[in-house]
Amino acid sequence: MSLLLFWYGGWGFALPRMMLGALLIVHGWPKVRNLRTNAGNFSGMGFRPGWLWGTIAAAVEFAGGILFALGIGVPYLSALLMGEFAVILAWKWIKRMPFVGGWELDALIFMMALMFFALYGGFFLIGL
Repeated sequence: MSLLLFWYGGWGFALPRMMLGALLIVHGWPKVRNLRTNAGNFSGMGFRPGWLWGTIAAAVEFAGGILFALGIGVPYLSALLMGEFAVILAWKWIKRMPFVGGWELDALIFMMALMFFALYGGFFLIGL
Protein backbone atom coordinates (compact mmCIF):
# COMPACT_ATOMS: atom_id res chain seq x y z
CA MET A 1 0.00 0.00 0.00
CA SER A 2 2.76 2.47 0.86
CA LEU A 3 4.49 1.74 -2.46
CA LEU A 4 1.24 2.56 -4.28
CA LEU A 5 0.93 5.83 -2.34
CA PHE A 6 4.56 6.66 -3.14
CA TRP A 7 3.91 6.17 -6.86
CA TYR A 8 0.81 8.38 -6.91
CA GLY A 9 2.46 10.88 -4.59
CA GLY A 10 5.18 11.50 -7.17
CA TRP A 11 2.58 12.01 -9.88
CA GLY A 12 0.58 14.17 -7.49
CA PHE A 13 3.44 16.68 -7.51
CA ALA A 14 4.63 16.21 -11.09
CA LEU A 15 1.32 16.91 -12.81
CA PRO A 16 0.57 20.17 -10.93
CA ARG A 17 4.19 21.23 -11.51
CA MET A 18 3.78 20.69 -15.25
CA MET A 19 0.45 22.53 -15.23
CA LEU A 20 1.95 25.48 -13.36
CA GLY A 21 4.79 25.52 -15.90
CA ALA A 22 2.25 25.63 -18.74
CA LEU A 23 0.35 28.44 -17.02
CA LEU A 24 3.54 30.45 -16.61
CA ILE A 25 4.48 29.93 -20.27
CA VAL A 26 1.09 31.23 -21.40
CA HIS A 27 1.27 34.09 -18.89
CA GLY A 28 4.80 35.07 -19.96
CA TRP A 29 4.48 34.65 -23.73
CA PRO A 30 2.82 38.06 -24.39
CA LYS A 31 5.57 39.73 -22.36
CA VAL A 32 8.35 37.97 -24.28
CA ARG A 33 6.69 38.51 -27.65
CA ASN A 34 6.64 42.29 -27.25
CA LEU A 35 9.26 43.42 -24.75
CA ARG A 36 8.90 47.09 -25.69
CA THR A 37 5.17 47.17 -24.88
CA ASN A 38 5.88 45.14 -21.75
CA ALA A 39 8.48 47.71 -20.64
CA GLY A 40 5.94 50.48 -21.16
CA ASN A 41 3.36 48.59 -19.15
CA PHE A 42 5.80 48.13 -16.27
CA SER A 43 6.78 51.80 -16.35
CA GLY A 44 3.10 52.74 -16.31
CA MET A 45 2.57 50.61 -13.21
CA GLY A 46 5.42 52.43 -11.47
CA PHE A 47 8.17 49.84 -11.86
CA ARG A 48 11.11 51.87 -13.15
CA PRO A 49 13.10 51.23 -15.20
CA GLY A 50 10.31 49.38 -16.98
CA TRP A 51 12.63 47.64 -19.45
CA LEU A 52 14.57 46.02 -16.59
CA TRP A 53 11.63 44.82 -14.49
CA GLY A 54 9.55 43.89 -17.52
CA THR A 55 12.36 41.81 -19.00
CA ILE A 56 12.99 40.05 -15.69
CA ALA A 57 9.28 39.24 -15.31
CA ALA A 58 9.10 38.00 -18.91
CA ALA A 59 12.14 35.74 -18.45
CA VAL A 60 11.02 34.35 -15.10
CA GLU A 61 7.54 33.58 -16.38
CA PHE A 62 8.28 32.30 -19.89
CA ALA A 63 11.70 30.63 -19.67
CA GLY A 64 11.09 29.72 -16.04
CA GLY A 65 7.77 28.15 -17.01
CA ILE A 66 9.47 25.96 -19.60
CA LEU A 67 12.14 24.85 -17.13
CA PHE A 68 9.54 24.35 -14.41
CA ALA A 69 7.39 22.12 -16.62
CA LEU A 70 10.47 20.08 -17.51
CA GLY A 71 11.47 19.79 -13.86
CA ILE A 72 14.76 21.66 -14.19
CA GLY A 73 15.85 23.67 -11.14
CA VAL A 74 12.45 23.52 -9.45
CA PRO A 75 13.50 24.86 -6.02
CA TYR A 76 15.45 27.77 -7.55
CA LEU A 77 12.65 28.69 -9.93
CA SER A 78 10.16 28.39 -7.07
CA ALA A 79 12.16 30.95 -5.09
CA LEU A 80 12.19 33.33 -8.08
CA LEU A 81 8.46 32.87 -8.58
CA MET A 82 7.74 33.51 -4.91
CA GLY A 83 9.71 36.75 -5.12
CA GLU A 84 7.98 37.92 -8.29
CA PHE A 85 4.50 37.03 -7.14
CA ALA A 86 5.04 38.50 -3.66
CA VAL A 87 5.73 41.82 -5.40
CA ILE A 88 2.67 41.36 -7.63
CA LEU A 89 0.46 40.61 -4.62
CA ALA A 90 1.81 43.55 -2.63
CA TRP A 91 1.25 45.90 -5.60
CA LYS A 92 -2.32 44.66 -6.07
CA TRP A 93 -3.08 44.97 -2.36
CA ILE A 94 -1.74 48.55 -2.34
CA LYS A 95 -3.97 49.30 -5.33
CA ARG A 96 -6.88 47.74 -3.39
CA MET A 97 -7.75 45.33 -6.16
CA PRO A 98 -10.46 42.81 -5.32
CA PHE A 99 -9.66 39.17 -4.69
CA VAL A 100 -11.92 37.81 -7.44
CA GLY A 101 -10.88 39.26 -10.77
CA GLY A 102 -7.86 40.88 -9.18
CA TRP A 103 -5.28 38.77 -7.41
CA GLU A 104 -6.70 35.27 -6.89
CA LEU A 105 -4.59 33.68 -9.64
CA ASP A 106 -1.46 35.45 -8.41
CA ALA A 107 -2.06 34.14 -4.88
CA LEU A 108 -2.52 30.62 -6.22
CA ILE A 109 0.71 30.78 -8.23
CA PHE A 110 2.56 32.12 -5.17
CA MET A 111 1.23 29.32 -2.97
CA MET A 112 2.04 26.63 -5.54
CA ALA A 113 5.58 28.00 -5.84
CA LEU A 114 5.85 27.89 -2.04
CA MET A 115 4.67 24.28 -2.05
CA PHE A 116 7.20 23.25 -4.70
CA PHE A 117 9.96 25.14 -2.89
CA ALA A 118 9.21 23.28 0.31
CA LEU A 119 8.34 19.84 -1.07
CA TYR A 120 10.15 19.70 -4.42
CA GLY A 121 8.37 18.64 -7.56
CA GLY A 122 7.53 14.93 -7.89
CA PHE A 123 8.67 12.66 -10.70
CA PHE A 124 10.50 13.65 -13.87
CA LEU A 125 12.90 16.10 -12.26
CA ILE A 126 16.27 17.05 -13.61
CA GLY A 127 18.14 17.95 -10.46
CA LEU A 128 20.38 21.00 -10.36
